[in-house]
Amino acid sequence: MYSRRKRLFAMNIVLVLAIGTAAEVTAQAKRPEPLAIARQGYVFAGGKYSTVNGRQVMSGQLYAEFQIPSKQTHPWPIVMVHGGSQSGTNFTGTPDGREGWAQFFLRRGYAVYVVDQPGRGRAAYEGDLYGPTAPLNLETTQRQFAAPERYNRWPQAHLHTQWPGTGVPGDPVFDQFYASQMPSIQNFTLQQALNRDAILALLEKTGPAILLTHSQSGAFGWPVADARPDLVKAILAVEPNGPPFFNVQNVPAPEWFLDDTTQTRPWGITADPLAYSPTAATASDLSIVREDKPNGSDLVRCWMQRAPARLLPNLQKLPILVLTAEASYHAPYDHCTVKYLEQAGLGPVWIKLADIGIRGNGHMMMLEKNNLEIAAAMSKWLDKALPSAATKAQ
Repeated sequence: MYSRRKRLFAMNIVLVLAIGTAAEVTAQAKRPEPLAIARQGYVFAGGKYSTVNGRQVMSGQLYAEFQIPSKQTHPWPIVMVHGGSQSGTNFTGTPDGREGWAQFFLRRGYAVYVVDQPGRGRAAYEGDLYGPTAPLNLETTQRQFAAPERYNRWPQAHLHTQWPGTGVPGDPVFDQFYASQMPSIQNFTLQQALNRDAILALLEKTGPAILLTHSQSGAFGWPVADARPDLVKAILAVEPNGPPFFNVQNVPAPEWFLDDTTQTRPWGITADPLAYSPTAATASDLSIVREDKPNGSDLVRCWMQRAPARLLPNLQKLPILVLTAEASYHAPYDHCTVKYLEQAGLGPVWIKLADIGIRGNGHMMMLEKNNLEIAAAMSKWLDKALPSAATKAQ
């Protein structure tokens, strides 16, 4: 449960965001001005040579495309990391041709780095080292992303209204989106290790940055900040990979939720080790228990640590925003991630978009009709979470 102080702080944040985004909505109706870019390009980060089957290969590198605004008013860039089956195109536009989150933050004076994960997009897939891929599935793409309202696989799915099109094959917008989908490395633990090391290598090049993660990549942000808290100024965790420990299988009503039988995230919010205090030498040192009752009839029961909980000291001073859409399959369980972070001594701000008047969104909110309204909410949170940024930029 939130403490009274945390509840009041969260309520104030929500009120400010709800008021402030109204002006942003009006501004979006106008045709955007040309972008003012001082410099743009790309960089590969991470990667190492090894010999596999008698040939020398490079693996582990990510690709990042960057743009630096002509008037950079924020000292720390935003590094945007996509989720499963996706690439950096999630942030550079929408399948119906509108501007994306990269352009939004660029216009607000942020340098922006948009990542393709190792083995995805323009970061080559090295099959001998990465192993098999998780194949694409046309129905899953519709059910989870474009048209969850047609499938009734979680209680909030029927609220989905913001996808820009019908969400079915043959619709030009959906076809553009599905054409962008890419197979992912199947081994989730390997994904996290590769991305942790590659993102750290990128931050060594960029200097301290704000890390924006989405879905699958939510599990990458925590170990990056845990390893180098000096290089992460804030985390924008957009529906981060979760909930803690066990994946949830969405099944039709009336049952709705089933836990997987094995732990996908044995370290709570990741599959790879984190620096807990007292030290957890192995993941099994984290003693866990499931809540007896859910917080609501449309929510899952959370897995938490048994008291006294181990803390995550390297993350405790980090500004963290967890953002959850109204109709997403994350709506039933993102509260578990927030509660787990709080139990580990962190102070995340949790914004449920519906609470600030942004309704009808699914998991791929950065592509939906009101994507810039959501970006505006994140921007306003950053202004409050990093109040010294403007001063440092002067």
